[in-house]
Amino acid sequence: MVFSSPVFLFLFLPIVLLLVALVRDRGAQNTVLLLASLLFYAWGEGAFVLLMLGTALFNHVCGILLDRTGSRKAVLALAVTVDLGTLIWFKYAMFIVEAVTPVFTWLGRPAPHIDPVHLPIGVSFFIFHSLSYVVDIYRRTAPAQRVPGITALYIALFPQLVAGPIIRYHDVADQFVDRVMNMEGFAWGVRRFIVGLAKKILIADLCARIADPVFALPSADLTPAVAWLGAVAYAVQIYFDFSGYSDMAIGLGRMFGFHFLENFRRPYVASSLRDFWKRWHISLTNFFRDYLYIPLGGNRRGPARTYANLLIVFFLTGLWHGASWNFVVWGMIHGAFMLAERTGWGRVLDKLPRILGRVYTMFVVLLAWVFFRAPDLGAAWAYLDGMFTIGHGNAALVYPAYYLTHDVALALVVGLFGGLGGYDVLVRWWRRSEPQARGMRLAGISQDLGLLLLFVFCAMAVATRTFDPFIYFRF
Repeated sequence: MVFSSPVFLFLFLPIVLLLVALVRDRGAQNTVLLLASLLFYAWGEGAFVLLMLGTALFNHVCGILLDRTGSRKAVLALAVTVDLGTLIWFKYAMFIVEAVTPVFTWLGRPAPHIDPVHLPIGVSFFIFHSLSYVVDIYRRTAPAQRVPGITALYIALFPQLVAGPIIRYHDVADQFVDRVMNMEGFAWGVRRFIVGLAKKILIADLCARIADPVFALPSADLTPAVAWLGAVAYAVQIYFDFSGYSDMAIGLGRMFGFHFLENFRRPYVASSLRDFWKRWHISLTNFFRDYLYIPLGGNRRGPARTYANLLIVFFLTGLWHGASWNFVVWGMIHGAFMLAERTGWGRVLDKLPRILGRVYTMFVVLLAWVFFRAPDLGAAWAYLDGMFTIGHGNAALVYPAYYLTHDVALALVVGLFGGLGGYDVLVRWWRRSEPQARGMRLAGISQDLGLLLLFVFCAMAVATRTFDPFIYFRF
């Protein structure tokens, strides 16, 4: 069950909203939300809901022990070891076996073998929430929960369960017992949810009709024009897919009285890689900063240690996205340019016109996305070769217009316009062209009518299209 499915939109969500509205007691509301969240996860993962529940209860006990025992470091070490061990087993066991097999072969020893391990949806997210829970209690930035159901609800809350954003425990700890549900917040949440739904259904899914077939082309057939078109389409697809999910999660949270922090701030208008990572997947950036980069020493122990810490963070950022060397290379590309920007290149960027910084950033981001999207390193290098080799492929058979049907081309143009900051320009123009009071009134009416129309379009698309999962479900 996904946010953009008919079952969620027209059955699950209305029923949960109604049940939560019917019970006034905060504890009862939390119980309804927990049961709904467990059903939401079990709908797609079946018995693996027990893994998530077991993780929540284990960390709940560890949290209580952190409050009561003198061996706090030992309890924290146990919790972190079990949480990371769970993540490594389900997500990286096969990757590790494949990585060490050549070593065993070289030594003349039998290579290790394990049966394929199922990757539960959203395991990276609920394990990171578990880590945030115990670390925040250890640091005394948030209290340990005494009610197991609240700990489970923090880890399992369905708006952010399977694809984030990553909600640090100390940011929301108080909201489980003290939050306000009202019509103003509910209306804001509905608007934000519709925006996210439109991003996913009307832009990301249509841009996938370019990116998917282009990246599936044999490398010998790929022409530079089509290769660049595919890379741009994927950049638009992944941004609107993931930021759309984050918008829906933030909107859903607000409907139930929760305030989640923003996860995206128009990353494609960034003028450097440093700026990009302040705007892209902000919750992941904050998590690695708070729970890895700073504990490693951050930038407090000299340049060499700072550079090493950055490379560790971006190596793990890449690996977090998937058990593949492609993701590692993607992360290290960003890490390498982050290092460069901390040296003389960063000072040069600061002096350049902002537009040149944006062009540089988008160029690097686009090239890195190739490794993120391609199935393996060989395919990624072949794709890059197609992007930069003049005369590559057969332009008579593989050309951009083949992929640009009217609806797809419109989605790509709208996505580029919005992703590159065009919406902000329109808002500034509107505010200058209309008197403030009248402009705000007209803007409010226009916005609500526009959102209603967007929801109708989305509902029509949902009813007629096949299932299109969110990209970040597999992470």
